[in-house]
Amino acid sequence: MNQQDIKKVQDQSVIGGIIALIGRVLLAILIPLISFYVLYLGFIFLRDSKASREIITLVAIVWGVGGVALLFWVFNNLVEKLPDFWRSRLLPFVFVGPAMAILAWYLAIPTLRTLWISLFNRDGPPDGLNMIQQLMSSSFVGLGNYAAVFTEPLMQEALRNNVMWIIFGSTLSVVFGLLIAVLADRSSFEKIAKALIFLPMAISFVGASIIWNFIYEYRPAGQPQIGLLNAIVTGLGGTPQAWPQWVAIAPWNNLFLIVIVIWLQAGFSMVLFSAALKGIPEELMEAGRIDGASEIQIFFRIMIPYIRGTVISVWTTIVIFTLKIFDVVWVMTGGQFGTHVIATQFYRQSFTNRNSGFGSAIAIVLLIAVIPVMIYNLRQFREQEAF
Repeated sequence: MNQQDIKKVQDQSVIGGIIALIGRVLLAILIPLISFYVLYLGFIFLRDSKASREIITLVAIVWGVGGVALLFWVFNNLVEKLPDFWRSRLLPFVFVGPAMAILAWYLAIPTLRTLWISLFNRDGPPDGLNMIQQLMSSSFVGLGNYAAVFTEPLMQEALRNNVMWIIFGSTLSVVFGLLIAVLADRSSFEKIAKALIFLPMAISFVGASIIWNFIYEYRPAGQPQIGLLNAIVTGLGGTPQAWPQWVAIAPWNNLFLIVIVIWLQAGFSMVLFSAALKGIPEELMEAGRIDGASEIQIFFRIMIPYIRGTVISVWTTIVIFTLKIFDVVWVMTGGQFGTHVIATQFYRQSFTNRNSGFGSAIAIVLLIAVIPVMIYNLRQFREQEAF
C-alpha cells in the first residue's frame, strides 16, 4: 500500500469518526427530546382528555411509572457513554436528579414565588410588568405584611394558640407515649395493648376530628345528650357545655382540640419509645436494682438518659406537626371561638379574604418557624448515625 492509499484510509477514518461523533451527539440530543415529548403528550392527554375515568387512570399509572423508568433509562444510557471521569461524577445525579428536580419545581420555586408575593398588597404583583416595575408599583408594601403578622389581633391570637399546641400537645404526646411504652413493655398483653393504642394513627386528622365532634356534641340543657362527654357531665349532675366552642374559658378551650392530637400522636410516640427502651441493656437496669435503686429512679436516671436522643427527636417531630396543625381546628371550630392557629389564618386570608400578600407572609412565617426545628432534628439524626 503506497503513501496515497494510507492517507486516503486515514482521511476516511477521520471522516468516519467525525460522522460517528456527530451521530452520537445528535442521538444524545434526540433521545431525550423524544422522551420529553412523549411525556408531554401524556400530560396533555391527562389534562384535556374526555375519556372515561378508567382509561385516564390506566394512562396515568402507565405514564407515571413508565415515564420515570424512561427518564432513568435515557439519562443512565447517556451517562454510561461518557468517559470514566465524568461518569463517576454524574451517575449519582441520574438517581437523585429527578427527585431534586421535583423538589425544586414543587417546593423551592413555589416558596420563592410565595416570598415574592408576600412583599405586595392583597392584589399581589401587577401583571405585565417586569420585576423592577413591580417593585416600583403602588402595590409593593415591602415588609408591611410581616409587620401585620405580628401586630394584627387575630394573628397574635393564632401565634399564642400555636405556642399552646407546642407546650401541651407536643409535650403531653411525648409524656403519654413514653409512659405507655414503659408500662406496656411490662404487661402480659403487650402486643394487644400497643395495637389498640397505636390504632388511632390509622385515622386521618379529619376523621379523628369527626369522631371527637361526636364526643363533644352539645345539646341544650333538658335535651338528651348524645355527646359522650356531656352525657357523663349531666349524669353526674353537671351542666352540658359546647366544650371547644366555650368562649368563656378561651384560650383554654384550645385544650379540648389539643386532646385530639395527643390521642393520635401518643401511639406514634409509644412505638418509637418502645423500640428505644428495648435497646437498653438489661444488665444496666439489673445493676441499678442491685445497687438499691427504685423503679422510679431507674426510669429517671437510667432509661431517660439512655433514650434522650429518641425523646428529643420524637418531641421535635411532633412540634413540626403542631406548628402546621390545620385539619383538627378547621373541622372542629373553623378557627372561631378563639381557636385560630397560624395555618387557619393563612387559609382565611388567602382563600376567604383573598388577601394574597398577607396570606403569603403568614405562609413564610410558618415556614421560618418550622425550619429551625427541622435542622435540629436532622442534627440529632446525624449524631445518632441515623441520617
